[in-house]
Amino acid sequence: MPDVRRRLVGWTVLLGSVALAAAVGAPLIGSTRINLARAFDTALPYADNVDAQIFFIARLPRVLAAALVGASLAAAGVVFQALLRNPLATPFTLGVSAGAALGAILAISLKLQLTLWGVSAVTGASLAGSLGAVAIVYALARARHRGFSTNVLLLAGVTLNSFFSALILFVQYIADPAETVQTLRWLMGDLGVAGYGPILAALPLTLAAFVAFAWLPRAMNLLSLGADAAASRGVNVVRTQQVAFFSASLVTGAAVSLGGPIGFIGIIVPHLVRLMVGADHRIVLPAAALLGAAFLIVCDVLARLVMAPVELPVGIITAIIGGPFFLWLLVRQR
Repeated sequence: MPDVRRRLVGWTVLLGSVALAAAVGAPLIGSTRINLARAFDTALPYADNVDAQIFFIARLPRVLAAALVGASLAAAGVVFQALLRNPLATPFTLGVSAGAALGAILAISLKLQLTLWGVSAVTGASLAGSLGAVAIVYALARARHRGFSTNVLLLAGVTLNSFFSALILFVQYIADPAETVQTLRWLMGDLGVAGYGPILAALPLTLAAFVAFAWLPRAMNLLSLGADAAASRGVNVVRTQQVAFFSASLVTGAAVSLGGPIGFIGIIVPHLVRLMVGADHRIVLPAAALLGAAFLIVCDVLARLVMAPVELPVGIITAIIGGPFFLWLLVRQR
């Protein structure tokens, strides 16, 4: 077995085991103890089975959402860092998160109550906002440059991010105080999903993005040498950049619509993985997805326990961990 394949299998098994252990153990941890055997006891009426209700309604959807969001943001961070050739790039650099946040804030402020197939108006508006941001950034980049310039893409994304952030502040300023509190909590990142509907709504975009991610690693390895070097080795640079941009943006939008703009996952996890496995994207990308899932599951458990029975937004926990790490990374890069 070639060395790369052997390392890929080894790290996938190791980090997959960590993610699986976190996913299995997290639903059992909380301020209220549950009996797992009783939760799966089909002989008991579900309406009278409190353990089953806590496990399947309150905790399991959070764990699944944390795994999906963590894997998505970590993988998107790897792709954006390769696309922009910037180790400090994150899934939120190009304005997708701000677009999703603006959609959610408008839905909250307008008190939209529509629910379709178990998907709330806030989740749907957030997803629509992220898709709109992707379309606008891409249109601006193409209008400024006939090909696909990552520098123009970055400038357009950062500008749109600032513009959407200003609109979010304006909406919060004129909103009712109760709505402002709700929007603030959403902006902190919250995995308190109401059932499995939001997860199923985010799943198609996530799966489509990960299918594209499976095609990208070799091309991203060559792109790290520069566009000219990659083109001389047979890489269709423009197509690779477009696939990387759209797939990473779509999976970011799906993740933000599900859990809000949870920061630092997209920068912490990719760099931790590179410290462990090296720079080969064939290993880094799947390893980052698995470690991101495990990391966010653990952070969500901490968010539920630190001030139990009060639940902290999980974005606070990731920021407390990610802030010092980001400063260390800046010093290390210097």
